[in-house]
Amino acid sequence: MARRDLDPATVVPDGRPPAKARLFDGALVGPHRGSVNGEVLGTQVTVLTYGNDEPGKGPVLHVHPYDEIFVVQEGRARFFVGEQVIDAEAGETVLGPAGVPHRFVNLGPGRLQTLDIHLSPRWIQTNLE
Repeated sequence: MARRDLDPATVVPDGRPPAKARLFDGALVGPHRGSVNGEVLGTQVTVLTYGNDEPGKGPVLHVHPYDEIFVVQEGRARFFVGEQVIDAEAGETVLGPAGVPHRFVNLGPGRLQTLDIHLSPRWIQTNLE
């Protein structure tokens, strides 16, 4: 499929160099294996990786002052976003809007792995539980 969403001649580079940072160490154990603040890469997006093998487990209820996008990479999850309950599986994304408390749990069977995209140059969070 050929795409032509923009005219490349209209895009002006902003002078930032390419950048690289380690998101996680595969040898680490535990659900939160790593994060990269956008500040490190010179961008406005922070990325986290989360995973667990235990159905019913997940992060505590928390809130951010910015949107968070969850990408379910493996398994199934139940998201609690404000008053909404959203089930999602590998290949699906879920939005946690700014200021709306949220959490999620592994629905099983097997591993839940997510990539969590914070629309902020750094991770800012208040746990509510």
